[in-house]
Amino acid sequence: MKRLFIVGVLFLSTAVARAQSMLTPEQYIAMYKDIAIKEMKRMGVPAAITLAQGILETESGNSDLVKKSNNHFGIKCKANWTGASVTHDDDAAGECFRLYKTADDSYRDHSNFLRGSERYGFLFKLDVKDYKGWAYGLKKAGYATNPAYPQILIKHIEQYNLQQYTLVAADEVPKFDAGKYQDDAEDKGTTEKIADDAKVPDEASMLDVSDKVISVNGSKCVYAGKGTSLLVVATKNNIPLSKMLSFNELSEDGMLIKNQNVFLEKKSKTGETDFYIAKAGESLYDIAQKNGIQLQYMLDYNKFWGNEDILAGTKIYLKPNLAPARQAAAPSVNSVVTAAGSKTHIVAAKEGLYGIAKKYNITVQQLKEWNNLDGDALHIGQELIIAK
Repeated sequence: MKRLFIVGVLFLSTAVARAQSMLTPEQYIAMYKDIAIKEMKRMGVPAAITLAQGILETESGNSDLVKKSNNHFGIKCKANWTGASVTHDDDAAGECFRLYKTADDSYRDHSNFLRGSERYGFLFKLDVKDYKGWAYGLKKAGYATNPAYPQILIKHIEQYNLQQYTLVAADEVPKFDAGKYQDDAEDKGTTEKIADDAKVPDEASMLDVSDKVISVNGSKCVYAGKGTSLLVVATKNNIPLSKMLSFNELSEDGMLIKNQNVFLEKKSKTGETDFYIAKAGESLYDIAQKNGIQLQYMLDYNKFWGNEDILAGTKIYLKPNLAPARQAAAPSVNSVVTAAGSKTHIVAAKEGLYGIAKKYNITVQQLKEWNNLDGDALHIGQELIIAK
């Protein structure tokens, strides 16, 4: 009898300990809301939708899949996944799911997955605050097989007031040109309620990025417009995003801040012509992209440091041994104080907003507000206010 009592107590203690280790939806939200908001500002997926999906897919962070893979959104491997993976029983036994090192990686891949796939492109025509349209649109596009998927997301959003996290960042989402999306005709046979014009798009281009691959100075590229997602370009051309960023000498993904060539392979070390005459408003990076030449080589040919202001009519040499000797001394630091008293920073190669903010002990949000930045993309030589 005493042994049975001890066994019962141990069983009860184990059950209580397990219950105490289980996360509640509120705890899950508190842990990941900041990541959801950050991803909304980066890619435009509403934070409320992201959190509702996370609660559902992970059982508030308690599912076996999320514990062994950090996969918060049940994203399966698919044919183009080259990262680590785990097997998990879902629609079938032993299915392949993506494995992430951190929850941040999972949230980031979720945003990239939605933003980079044409099947979800129509969602970005919706008002970011239209959580019902997003919920029904995800089901329409085939994100989940559960017929009640949109209703569950909506219930979570309303029950846990997740919309507040969308509203926090509603004015800071990337700007997309909705006119570049094209919709299929509505399927009249469906009985699902889809908000407004949320229809599945055809194979048309999601953004102002040409499908035609051209050659500039012997290197393949596409011409993309301001606001185009670099992830979309990489996905459409079947190139790892990290490689494409390297080809274009960019440190972070995001949206293009101006129209430009986006290279799909490494640029040449020299130009096709001996020199180029700069036009008004062009930066050194703009000139390098236009001429299909690696920026650092062009800087070396012209004895530039990379932070020079280029005036219209300036002759920029595109081949070695043509430019005059460097006259100015190398700057000791890449920050200066303007006449108005604002401290500024000149963006160097491979620098991003997060690194610059950390360097000066300020926030990314402050950097964006002080410099009127819509996205995270920077270019070499860009001058940023880093203190007022």
